[in-house]
Amino acid sequence: MKIRIKFAKYGVMKFIGHLDMMRYFQKAVRRAGIDIRYSEGFSPHQIMSFAAPLGVGIESYGEYMDIEVLSMTSEEDMKQALNRVMVEGVEILSVNVMPDNAKNAMASVAAASYQIRPKEDGSWGAFPAKDLDGRLKAFYAQETIPYTKETKKNVVELDLKQGLYELSADADGTVYMLVNASSSGSIKPAMVLEKFCGSIGAEFSQDAFRITRLETYADLADPGDAHKFVPLSDAAE
Repeated sequence: MKIRIKFAKYGVMKFIGHLDMMRYFQKAVRRAGIDIRYSEGFSPHQIMSFAAPLGVGIESYGEYMDIEVLSMTSEEDMKQALNRVMVEGVEILSVNVMPDNAKNAMASVAAASYQIRPKEDGSWGAFPAKDLDGRLKAFYAQETIPYTKETKKNVVELDLKQGLYELSADADGTVYMLVNASSSGSIKPAMVLEKFCGSIGAEFSQDAFRITRLETYADLADPGDAHKFVPLSDAAE
């Protein structure tokens, strides 16, 4: 039986890397008494996979992992059993039984939404926060948003506009964005922030912002149609 689990990661736990989170959940599943399925072979392991792992230092209220179980009583019982063994900073938000033919969470990821706030005084450069939405709309209206990404092996030229689906701000200076999070064209919020700050003459430092992932989405649109983004928890139904 395939199970999709949605969880939040916040507070000090945002500094725990992906591999350590995997090990944490492996132990938590055992402590919660979940009848998880193990792989076969010489070195069996829990059947567990995660969707679009977070970067260190980013909070989230839209993280997902898939597991397979041999038996269970109910979705609510599993949610409560897991939450009883969670540490502060990790919370199970929902548990959904998936169809047997459903794609796993990692393969289903198409987009993710984020909320961004400056950590200190709410400043976005030499203009009031209430003007931020207009600045963002002008930035987003560009036909292309070129970005140079340097890796250990090469330099890649990207057009962020292709994977930036929504960009807006509240009057208090909180920014919201929806970006491509698929394995083939993932856009990190810091890339968009860096280019936007450069466009308004503000210095960019990722450490100056509090970035929170709000949700992770699948795209249920037919090929050639407009995007139809739904949360991964809904895509499991």
